[in-house]
Amino acid sequence: MLDCFFNPKSVAVIGASNNTDKGGYHIIKNITAGFRGKIYPVNKSYSEILGLPCYPDLASIPGNIDLAIYFIPAKELPETVNECAKKGVKGIIIESGGFNEAGAEGERLQKLALENAAKAGIRLWGPNCMGFIDAHRTHVFSFIYSGIWTDVLKAGNVGLIVQSGMLSAGFLLHALQEGIMGVSKVCSIGNKCDIDESDILEYMINDNETEVIACYLESLVDGRRFINLAKKTKKPVIVLMGGRSKEGAKAAQSHTASLSGNYRVTSGAFRQAGIIEVFDPAELTDMARAFSKKMLCHPQKGTAILTFSGGAGTVTTDLMEDCGLPLASLSDKTLASIAELFPPWNKPDHPLDLWIAIERNGYEEVFKRSFDAVMNDPAVDSILFHSYATPLIEPEFFEELAALVRKHEKPIVFWVVGRKEFCDNLRFLAETAGIPAYRELGRCVTVLKGIKRHFTKKPIDKSDN
Repeated sequence: MLDCFFNPKSVAVIGASNNTDKGGYHIIKNITAGFRGKIYPVNKSYSEILGLPCYPDLASIPGNIDLAIYFIPAKELPETVNECAKKGVKGIIIESGGFNEAGAEGERLQKLALENAAKAGIRLWGPNCMGFIDAHRTHVFSFIYSGIWTDVLKAGNVGLIVQSGMLSAGFLLHALQEGIMGVSKVCSIGNKCDIDESDILEYMINDNETEVIACYLESLVDGRRFINLAKKTKKPVIVLMGGRSKEGAKAAQSHTASLSGNYRVTSGAFRQAGIIEVFDPAELTDMARAFSKKMLCHPQKGTAILTFSGGAGTVTTDLMEDCGLPLASLSDKTLASIAELFPPWNKPDHPLDLWIAIERNGYEEVFKRSFDAVMNDPAVDSILFHSYATPLIEPEFFEELAALVRKHEKPIVFWVVGRKEFCDNLRFLAETAGIPAYRELGRCVTVLKGIKRHFTKKPIDKSDN
């Protein structure tokens, strides 16, 4: 059980500080922003930090403690674990570095601390990590700079498991600022001396607030367990695997002490388990954001392309073929319905270049009628929608599209191009309505590929979470 981490009643911060330049200050600052339990700063140099009594050591704290956050030099950890045991501590988040990733002495300290913790029944999170954030409760148990998250943290349904410490902060800020997406929990797990990716994955699978799970990992402690957990859940599991190359594996070893296995074997196991593999941080957040919209898909057919540009339709078709996504074969009935919007001398084909129809009938009418036609076509299982950026589209347009997505269980991915402020507005309207939106065609196609792959491996079962 990981409740001592996610639902503690009391937290001690070992290495708390009054110096605003120190991580120990920001840990206290972050915890006091939302945690409603007892908070005990520990540092013999202070009597008070941010209005809280500061204790010289753990023994001085009255009563027992559920959770300790460790932020002092590595050499103190083994004995600190013993001190935590005397105070009834159930879990320790070790945010300091200097352990397995730092050589033989660090490895010895990490091993000894783990042995002491095992004897006392204490679980260890980390070391060399940034802790975690629970956005629903505003629990920020991390040394992340307190000034950068308060105005962007948004509770949502995406859980992040990130092996790299600083990259977890980067993922969080990118995900929250790149679009309308909130997070449930963000877990930075570092060296994984005890708590590992499978422990967190299992917790998130059983967590009602988490519906999408996105991971950056550099190794799998127990690959079989991780694969089996992912295989059994209906929740999308998205993984960016670091250390795929020989040199990348060496880099991972130097910063989180990760020993990567055979990447080809791992990648093949991911496919069999229905895990969606991605290859850069932006793709990870793109995919997580799309799945956060809770669109459903029955991927037996093809994708329809609705565009304002024949050239954009051609490029999209090429990108889809590169990804193995078939173009839908639209029925004569669908094409005839859309042809009513065109002048007699011009007939639509697929991809649907609707510009001439838009000039005759207006943007929203053409797209609404075209969407209705392709949504009702049994040969269509998904739609890629292109738009130039215009300030004339109202929020109701995207709300109606989102209603069609829910009714027909056919996802839409939206590409918008043009003047930046107009693009940003359209993206905001689409994302708010529940349609993932991007400014690069390649990102749209990649996201749609991930959606269809997930539902190919994980058939829809509405009674299953």
